[in-house]
Amino acid sequence: MTRTITPDRPAAAPEAPPPARGVRRRLRHWAAAPSYPWLTSAALTLFAVVELALVPGSAITAFGVVVCTASLALRATWPAVGFLTVGAALLSFATDGNMAYATIAGSLIGCYTLGRHRVQHPAILVLAGSLAALTVNLVHIDRWARDGSPGLPALQGTDRFSLGLYAETLVLTVMILGAVSTGDAVRAREETRHTRAAAQSRLLEMERRQAAEAERAAIARELHDMIAHSVSVIAVRAESATYTTPDLSPPARDAFQEIAGTARSSMAELRRLLGVLRTGDDTSRAPLTAPQPSLAGLDDLLGQHRAVGGAAELRISGERVPLPASWELSAYRIVQEALTNARRHANGAHSLVELQYGPRLLTVRVSDDGPGPDPSGSPGRAGHGLVGMAERAALLGGALTTGRGPGGGFLVEAELPW
Repeated sequence: MTRTITPDRPAAAPEAPPPARGVRRRLRHWAAAPSYPWLTSAALTLFAVVELALVPGSAITAFGVVVCTASLALRATWPAVGFLTVGAALLSFATDGNMAYATIAGSLIGCYTLGRHRVQHPAILVLAGSLAALTVNLVHIDRWARDGSPGLPALQGTDRFSLGLYAETLVLTVMILGAVSTGDAVRAREETRHTRAAAQSRLLEMERRQAAEAERAAIARELHDMIAHSVSVIAVRAESATYTTPDLSPPARDAFQEIAGTARSSMAELRRLLGVLRTGDDTSRAPLTAPQPSLAGLDDLLGQHRAVGGAAELRISGERVPLPASWELSAYRIVQEALTNARRHANGAHSLVELQYGPRLLTVRVSDDGPGPDPSGSPGRAGHGLVGMAERAALLGGALTTGRGPGGGFLVEAELPW
């Protein structure tokens, strides 16, 4: 059996294209790849070989340049290799007197790595680098005093303490300070981001837990109403049987009276339970005799959805069979919450409600032609509504599936075995 109720359907809203990935995100993703240190080290080493071929140096200089660039391949797995990188760069500079472009880049990356992974405190790294730079500068001053240097007069004993001769120390210290500070700043920013993400995750988990507890309390209140009605019927029927059956034996009459008394005491216990569940709840003043909705009221529910500007269609397939009250109520609430989400997140979209009756299984499917889940990966429609629907499906031993539908939009599908 298939029943379709089709109102005037508005044109489907065009689906928004996913946002393009930016260049910075692509670069960040590439830099996080395991092959990134090896590729950059190989490229810098190749550049160093070409530079040494064009500007030959001593064997020690060539060794220092190659070690400086090649050691960068290990910086991701062994950050302390930055000490070797910077040391090799300073060694080549001390022996040659001219710093190659490859060693400048390699030493800056090495200092950045030391600060980024905080191998030592940044102040210790900068102090050690400054002392190493001063040592190299003193080696150069000694060479100038022995061999002379173009552009410098012959150095006398007191000229070695001229501040102008220590410009190398200042320049190298500034370079080391900048690279180490940049690495430490990046590390601090990532730690802050991770801390914020962890705090947000804990907050979301707490909100989900609170939402689940609230939904379970709401489900318990609704189940109380249904169970209380059934128990009250048992009490009335058992007590009336003692008056409507004149030839009832005394033992049977006592048994019926006992059943009625047990039912009345169960009713009192249920009222106390409901009082606990509704403590501090605004619904505590609601009438307890209000009937619980069922799937028979879906037409009215869809009518209310259309009255506030939504468009909805109902399809029922399979042989419709009467279900227990809990199944009827849970299926109705799932449809109700799904339509509420459609109005909130896809206002004006067309919604399709499908009920499929199978062998011992009821499938409830609600879909719309709105924009669907947020492509940016934010929680989107994940709120108390989805938590409540999942709790209702789990209560009946079923499962709930949500996400983008096959044709776009948002899909809510619940399988409720019975």
